[in-house]
Amino acid sequence: MAYHLKSATTSSFTDRTHEDTSQRVRAIVEEIRRDGSAAVRRYSETFDSWNPETFRLDEATIDRVIRSLPRQVIDDIVFVQDQVRNFAQAQRQSLQDVEVETLPGVTLGHRHIPIDAVGAYIPGGRYPLTASAHMTIVTAKVAGVPRVVACTPPIRGQVPAATIAAMHLAGADEIHVLGGVQAVASMAVGTEEMDPVNLIAGPGNAYVAEAKRQLFGEVGIDLFAGPTEILIVADETADPFTVAVDLLSQAEHGPDSPAVLVTTSDSLGRKVMELVEKILPGMSTEDFAAPAWRDHGQVVVCDDLDEAWSVADSMAFEHVQVFTAEPREALDRMSNYGALFLGEETCVSYGDKVIGTNHVLPTLGASRYTGGLWVGKYLKTATYQRITDTGSSAELGRVCGRAARVELFEGHARSGDVRAWRYAGETFDWIDEVLDKEVTA
Repeated sequence: MAYHLKSATTSSFTDRTHEDTSQRVRAIVEEIRRDGSAAVRRYSETFDSWNPETFRLDEATIDRVIRSLPRQVIDDIVFVQDQVRNFAQAQRQSLQDVEVETLPGVTLGHRHIPIDAVGAYIPGGRYPLTASAHMTIVTAKVAGVPRVVACTPPIRGQVPAATIAAMHLAGADEIHVLGGVQAVASMAVGTEEMDPVNLIAGPGNAYVAEAKRQLFGEVGIDLFAGPTEILIVADETADPFTVAVDLLSQAEHGPDSPAVLVTTSDSLGRKVMELVEKILPGMSTEDFAAPAWRDHGQVVVCDDLDEAWSVADSMAFEHVQVFTAEPREALDRMSNYGALFLGEETCVSYGDKVIGTNHVLPTLGASRYTGGLWVGKYLKTATYQRITDTGSSAELGRVCGRAARVELFEGHARSGDVRAWRYAGETFDWIDEVLDKEVTA
C-alpha cells in the first residue's frame, strides 16, 4: 500500500479561488474590445511601463536586435529550432489526406487545412523565454499557417533581444513587443494596430491563461494551462542526486509548480528529500523552487512498480520522467501524461529547451483527455463528399427519408425523397401535390 514520505501542504492549484483574476481579465478584455489600441496602450503602460510609438517591430529593428546578440546565441537558437522543425515535419507527414469510395460512386474524404492566422504568445517579463517561440511558431509554420502573429512582453523596459531573434528565425510574420492580457486580447479581437487571429497558442502566467480561457470560442486556443508539473517514477536503480536535481528543475518555474516522486524504494525517497534541501540554497531561483517544493512537493512510496504505474497514471501529470530498470515499460503501463521522458539520459529540461518535442503540454489533469501542442493543432480536418452514381444517390435518399422521419425531421426527409424521385422514379404524395399545384398555377 502506497504511503507518503512527503505530502503537499496546501490545497491544489485547482482548489483555489481566482475570482479576482477572472474579473480583472474580463474588465481588461472588454475595455480593449471597446477602446481598441488606446486601451492596449493604457494597460501596457500600467503593467509593463511600455508605450512605444508602435508595438510592432519593423525589419530594420529586428535586424539590429539580432546583430546585437553573440553568434553562439544565434547558432543555438538555429540548432534547437532545427530539432523542433524536424520532429514537427515528421508529425505533419504522418497526417495524410483521406479519400475512399464507400458505395458505388460515393466518395468521402478529408483534408488537413492550415488555420489562416495564429497568434503565438511568448511569455517573458523576468527572463527571455526563447523556447516558447520555437514551440509555437516553428510548429505553426510547418503546419502551413500563412500568418503567424507573435507577441512577447518587454523585459524591464527593454526589447528582449534573444526572444525577438527566436521569433524571427522561427518564421513569425509579425512581431509585437506586447505582453499580458492586452496582447492576448489584441490578437483575439483585433485593434487598429493588429488584425485578429483565429487561434492563440503559448504558455503564460495566470492572467494570460485566464484571458485565453475567456476568449476561447471567439478564437481557438492550444489548451488550458496551469503551473508546470513534474512527476518522476523511480525504482531502486535510480540515482537520487539526478532525481533531486530534476525535480527542482521544474519547481523553479513558479511557487505553484508541483514536483512529485513516486518510487518503490523508501531509501531512495529519503535520500532525494535530503539532497533537495542541500541543493535548494544554491539555486538562483530558490524563491520559486523552495515554496513549490515545500507546498506542492510529494514523495510517494509504493509496494511495487504495478502500484507505482497506477499511482502515477492517476495523477495525470504534465511531465513524467521514468528512472527504472526498464523505462520503456511506461509506454504500455501509462496513458495519462503530457510527455514521457524515458531513462536518466533524458530529462524534462531537454523537452523544455532543446530536444525537439513540444513543451506546451496539458496540466491540471488535462492529459486524461488531450495531448499537448503539436502540428495537428494548427490544422483543421475538414471533410467532403461527392456522389457520381445516381443509383447510390437514390438508395441513400430512401434511407435518409426513413431515418429523418423517425426523428421528425421532415425537411431532411424531403431532401432524400427528391433524390429517390429524380434518380429512381420513386413517387411521393408531397412531391405530386407541390408539382401539380405548380402546373395548375
